[in-house]
Amino acid sequence: MSREIPVYLTREKQKELADIANAIVAPGKGILAADESTGTMGKRLSNISVENVEENRRLYRQLLFSTDNAVAENISGVILYHETFYQKDDNGVLFTEVLKKKGIIPGIKVDKGVVPLGGTDNECTTQGLDGLGERCAQYKKDGAQFAKWRCVLKIQQYTPSYLAVIENANVLARYATICQQNGLVPIVEPEILPDGEHDLARCQHETERVLAAVYKALSDHHVFLEGTLLKPNMVTQGHSCTTKYTPQDIAYATVTALSRTVPAAVPGITFLSGGQSEDDATINLDAINKWPGKKPWALTFSYGRALQASVLKAWGGKPDGVKAGQDQLLKRAKANGNAAQGKYEGGVSSLSAGESLYVANHAY
Repeated sequence: MSREIPVYLTREKQKELADIANAIVAPGKGILAADESTGTMGKRLSNISVENVEENRRLYRQLLFSTDNAVAENISGVILYHETFYQKDDNGVLFTEVLKKKGIIPGIKVDKGVVPLGGTDNECTTQGLDGLGERCAQYKKDGAQFAKWRCVLKIQQYTPSYLAVIENANVLARYATICQQNGLVPIVEPEILPDGEHDLARCQHETERVLAAVYKALSDHHVFLEGTLLKPNMVTQGHSCTTKYTPQDIAYATVTALSRTVPAAVPGITFLSGGQSEDDATINLDAINKWPGKKPWALTFSYGRALQASVLKAWGGKPDGVKAGQDQLLKRAKANGNAAQGKYEGGVSSLSAGESLYVANHAY
């Protein structure tokens, strides 16, 4: 007697999710991660001596989202924070509508931050599953098409532990299932922090271990992979590692780790910048796309700091700095759009191009 296979998503919902995911990772396009929390945005603003109040945060996001329509040639989606999702521009138009008019897809950060994971050596998990279904339904109704949830793992002598790897994989899988049931494409983000002295080989090993667990959990939870995106770290040495590696070394380690763990059904991989300088994030993405071998997924970007550092510096919180800030965003978006196709030729200068954007134990 044949066993009837349960259907968790209708064909129509599967197609909707797959179409959104593929649009986000269209050739030469990637994501602007503008989902910094109020606290994190405060750190960014303090660097340019701007007070962390809602109006200043709104003005800065308005700068980003009102950039010339050409930005949509390389930015396909923007991840928003809850506050920003419901803010309006000077003309009273919701930011989500401003983005949609440019052909940019609005997304939303839905996790509620990391918390300590008991029984581990200073490891963590991510909270926010309670009430997530209702939140996702409301965000979808209000215009979001995709979501993001970040889990954080650390490389230390005995970590990431088995417990932390499995717990975070299952949290990501539960989040992904809830998103898809509500029509949102889940971006699955298991970030291995760059903190530490580990070398490239150790990061590759741990990245493979984490991603293997994540895709096992996604399978166990019946997640529709064609309607998901992955947001991983590139495989790089620890920030305190004294050995230096070339972009080609990083590309080889990254593509190898992904090819061993990420199913071909996943439409795209949108790398986080992980504290790399603007230049390094672009150069390494380009090297990854130039690397020979099987790469069945789009390999593009979902950058926050590596798209915004020069923008903030050029703006400086001043009305007459808006255009200069937008010019920096266009420049970095174009450079990364080219890198996502392995066509970056270098020579793009921006105000913070070579500055390290590393933040120890980075939290949003």
